[in-house]
Amino acid sequence: MAILETIRVRFGILISVLIAVALLSFIIDPSTIQSVSSMSSKYDVGEIDGKSVSYTDFQAEIEKITAISEMNGNPVQGDEALAMVRQQAWQQFVNDYLFIPSAKAAGFNVGEEEMYQLLSGEMLSGILMQMFQGNLNKEVLMEIEAQVDADETGRMKLFWDNLLKAVNTDQFYAKYQSLFAKSSFNNALAVAEQVKGNNNTFDVEFVVVPFGFSQDSTIVVSDKEIKDYYTAHKDQYKQVASRDIEYIVIDIVPSADDITVANNAIAAAYDEFKTAENMKTFLLSKSERQLEKRWYKEGELNTLSSDVEAFVKDARVGDVSPIFQNGNSFYAVKVMETAQVPEQVQVKYTQAGVEGAEEALAAAEPQWISQMDGFEDLMTTPQGQQITINGMLFQVVDTRDIVAKKRVAILEKTAQPSDATRSACYAKANSVASKAGGKYEGFKKAVEEDGLYAHPYNKMPESTSRLGSVEHTKEVTRWAFDAKVGEVSNIISIDNKYYVVAALKGAHKEGFIPVEEVAARIRPVLYQQKAAEKKTAEVAEKINGLTDLAAVAEALGTTVSSKEGVTFASFTSAGLDNKFIGAASVAEVGALNGPLQGNTGVYVYTVTDRSEGAFFTEDDAALREQQMSYTSLQMLLPVMMDEAEVKDNTARFY
Repeated sequence: MAILETIRVRFGILISVLIAVALLSFIIDPSTIQSVSSMSSKYDVGEIDGKSVSYTDFQAEIEKITAISEMNGNPVQGDEALAMVRQQAWQQFVNDYLFIPSAKAAGFNVGEEEMYQLLSGEMLSGILMQMFQGNLNKEVLMEIEAQVDADETGRMKLFWDNLLKAVNTDQFYAKYQSLFAKSSFNNALAVAEQVKGNNNTFDVEFVVVPFGFSQDSTIVVSDKEIKDYYTAHKDQYKQVASRDIEYIVIDIVPSADDITVANNAIAAAYDEFKTAENMKTFLLSKSERQLEKRWYKEGELNTLSSDVEAFVKDARVGDVSPIFQNGNSFYAVKVMETAQVPEQVQVKYTQAGVEGAEEALAAAEPQWISQMDGFEDLMTTPQGQQITINGMLFQVVDTRDIVAKKRVAILEKTAQPSDATRSACYAKANSVASKAGGKYEGFKKAVEEDGLYAHPYNKMPESTSRLGSVEHTKEVTRWAFDAKVGEVSNIISIDNKYYVVAALKGAHKEGFIPVEEVAARIRPVLYQQKAAEKKTAEVAEKINGLTDLAAVAEALGTTVSSKEGVTFASFTSAGLDNKFIGAASVAEVGALNGPLQGNTGVYVYTVTDRSEGAFFTEDDAALREQQMSYTSLQMLLPVMMDEAEVKDNTARFY
């Protein structure tokens, strides 16, 4: 792609994670992709169409995505952001190892001239237009070419290469999507038949004998029948690798003595808090909460404490609250400022301190923003005035929804578990671990003796990182997948907040659930089938030779019911058995039909009238076709992944 090297693009703080997210959501809902946990080798995070994804390569992709995101002012912080980056990295390997090769095998390609047009011509890539919110043209792209060339760090080159790949991959998805969309075609005859069929309504009289819920001891389901059913429906019984565990959790929480220590600490700092001249410095040394610039409106401090909210509501500047307790935390607040502050401000912004910043600011599109951490001063900047924050030059254009707000200083002390408290909690966990002696039987006995509760977790997948309300429990999951059935773990510390001791009760391999484990689910299905067949045969025998529906009802000890205007395309069919509706929709008018084995009972029926409506139109048929096409597109990548036996083992490493 030599021609592409002459085209360079600058992107601002709006970019980064958008690229990978756009690719991931372009054609498929990520929730429809079902991961399969199985080791392809000890150091592989997965396997895609026979190609191994090594931990080293996968981690390098994560680091690349993270670097690009941070380069554009979006640091990857927190568990959710890290999980999203890992998902993006995995999707990139799926694209490279499976989707793009499959698209090329189907005859698609993205050529050099096509890429040129996507990046600078009349058919600009949708990804670029999305990032620039539609304000993109060839002149803008060429204008910033020199900035990429001048970057000696190579960071812009890294970003540019990633962007080229994103645009290229997106185009492959667009072409494959177009193939499916255009190949889904209903000819005029098929549309007419569909409209006619859905406008077909009928009136029907019927008698029904419900299957009921009582058990029939004469109906027996054999083990062979269960096994035969299992074999015929085996694909319905796939499973991922999982474990059955029981575990105890010891919460490391402050004792009464620890809470008293925190209370005494805030009391000792309280008088100085009331008179502190440099509140920022004071809180840095004496409080667990630093001085915030955030403006609070009425009701927002309830998340901290209802007592704090009630005090601040009526307080004036300089007022200091008494000390309030909320759980293990103690608070005192001082009102620092009060003002009429907008809920949102409309701003223009650009990079500060660069040549042409004023011109770029004047040409920027205004955007409405709400209060954000680090940008609180924007909320009280006068209209028309400029302000520089975090290297960005802002100008406030407009404001809206102005309400009374206050800034407060908060002195906070929260009780922390002391060493003595931690030792006592550890002793509880150690008692169970020691008594268990590494065996499940000993674990159960120890739990009972110590008056604790063992939480069960059956079919725990390898991706599990949470046990009940306890987060970050990946170490427990790793232990369970490495242990042998019947073993008990040592004490596992979670975030210095919990001690966990776990016992492994069972292990389930990836593949198919053994027939023994699903027999209890299959047996009632087969029983119901046999019961339905028996009931249908009994009805047939009782009505043999009868030609009148009233006589049928008398013979079966029931009454005749009726339904008018029944159709597939309206809600008038609600409450009727689908099998019955389907059969009656094509039955001859006036003929006695049955017995019909439905889903809930046995039917004998007569269609008394049939008519053609006009409520289902060609537009409805077209909409249904679009919905079916969209469903097909949603399933495209999952089907590819299933056929290629994709194995995602990232859960074992992260």
